[in-house]
Amino acid sequence: MDVMGDKATLFETGRFVQPSGRDGAGEAPDDAAEEVRQRLAAEAGDVEAMSVLGALLLRRGDLDGAEPHLRAATAAGDRAAANNLGVLLHQRGYADDAAGWWRIAAVAGSAAAAHALGRHHRERGDEPAAEYWLRQSAEQGHALGAYALADLLEHRGDAGAEQWMRTAAERGHREAAYRLARALDRRLGPEGDIGEDHGAGADAEQWYRQAAARGHRRAALHLGAILERRGALKEAGRWYLTSAKDGEARAACALGFLLRDAGDTESAAVWWLRAAQDGDGNAANALGALHAERGEPQTAERWYRAAMDAGDDNGAYNLGLLCAEQGRTAQAEQWYRRAAYAGHREAANALAILLFQGGDTAGAEPWFSKAAEAGSVDAAFNLGILFAGRGEETVALRWYERAAAAGHTEAALQVGIALLRDGDEAGAERHLRCAAGGGSAEAAYRLATVLDARRPPVPAHTLGEPVDAEKSECEEWYERAASQGHRRAQVRVGMLAASRGDVVEAARWYREAAEAGSRNGAFNLGLLLAREGSEPEAAVWWTRAADAGHGRAALRLALVYARRGELAEGQRWADRAVALGPAEVSERAGRLRDALREELSA
Repeated sequence: MDVMGDKATLFETGRFVQPSGRDGAGEAPDDAAEEVRQRLAAEAGDVEAMSVLGALLLRRGDLDGAEPHLRAATAAGDRAAANNLGVLLHQRGYADDAAGWWRIAAVAGSAAAAHALGRHHRERGDEPAAEYWLRQSAEQGHALGAYALADLLEHRGDAGAEQWMRTAAERGHREAAYRLARALDRRLGPEGDIGEDHGAGADAEQWYRQAAARGHRRAALHLGAILERRGALKEAGRWYLTSAKDGEARAACALGFLLRDAGDTESAAVWWLRAAQDGDGNAANALGALHAERGEPQTAERWYRAAMDAGDDNGAYNLGLLCAEQGRTAQAEQWYRRAAYAGHREAANALAILLFQGGDTAGAEPWFSKAAEAGSVDAAFNLGILFAGRGEETVALRWYERAAAAGHTEAALQVGIALLRDGDEAGAERHLRCAAGGGSAEAAYRLATVLDARRPPVPAHTLGEPVDAEKSECEEWYERAASQGHRRAQVRVGMLAASRGDVVEAARWYREAAEAGSRNGAFNLGLLLAREGSEPEAAVWWTRAADAGHGRAALRLALVYARRGELAEGQRWADRAVALGPAEVSERAGRLRDALREELSA
């Protein structure tokens, strides 16, 4: 005798997700002909037909029509009908009666009923009973039972939760696949960097893919993020698009950034608008920034306010930036404060800068400190500047070192300078290399001077001799600084080129430095031109150097005018050289001035 056998499918409701296997709902055709056929069979006493007909009517929402058929099939021992009868009673608000029928079906071996009964006990706070029935369901291979058991165990912090979540995922439960992927992702750190644990990263991606393929929009979002970090932008965009079309605002926002980076700002704005209208603060900020770049500050402000209303502190920070750019300092301070009080570290740093620039160093210090403690590298550097300005060099160095350790280029330069001052050349070189590598022209120049001081003397060349192409490391650093516009480096590169006999290269660097305002560059260019026989042009550059305060250039001009017989002009430049110095120049210029004065009075 077939007692409580699996003879009918279960009904799917919003409360209980459709199960898989024999106890799952939705297998029977839902058309009039099928209903007529099952009704005739049921009237003839076919228990399976009663159960199927009851499930069909229940699915349609005809509770009154379904109930007698389900009760008749249950009385005849059909466990699926007992389970569906429990669903029907639960829909009518008779939860305890529903649990009674679920218990009958579960005892008879229905995995779906065991799942429903477990959920019923959990909702009533009876976790031991819930675990018992959910485990019965899960161990029979029921995906929903495995998922509900995993959820219960995870809530309790039980290590066995992941095993059952994986079981549910393997049986096609998309939410289980997503949650399993999230659990694996959390082991990799906040960015989900698969480089730290390639196995766990690949496993997480696999489950995101499974959940996303089954229509899980958040899984599609996370899968897109993984692919974007990897550089697979085309595939990332497809998953972002899938998720965004399903209503995931964060995916629409991410898709917008992907399109913007590809140069399609118009399409990016469309997706940002969609995400912002769904309450995504990041998208609202992106729209604000876009309108600010287009010179539309009022529209930008509206979107920044929308971001702030969505709970995104960046909205207040960006409003502060916008006001600061417009010279509305009081309003900028107001918005910076709002964001800073909410814990926005860059807003705290910006507020401190505003106060510092206004002369309120006492008010700036706590905000710099708050931002630095929250991880703002710029704030740590700014604290170094603040304490250095007070003459507290030790404290300043400590903050510079903290910022330098986090990769701040200018902080590394300041540490290098401080160590040089203290005689720690090795430590200074290490920090200067970091700063120079980070793009600091001043660090490159200072590093070059450290290396230059160690070089053995280079044999002098006569201008115009063949040039040895081999360059030392210090010259390479000088050239890097020079190419970034560092005037002293440009002069030094010119001097090194001249020492190798490369007149053209030396002249090029001297001229570049001189045109940028370097008096030494102008003086050296004059010397080079004079040696090449172009004294009139040399005098032009010496004049520029002397006007900028170069004593030797003034002395050279005095000699030029004396040789030309323009004694008064020569005396004027000699006077200038005496005033400018240094001592050696002043002495020579004084003798020349006296001689010219005697010549003029003779």
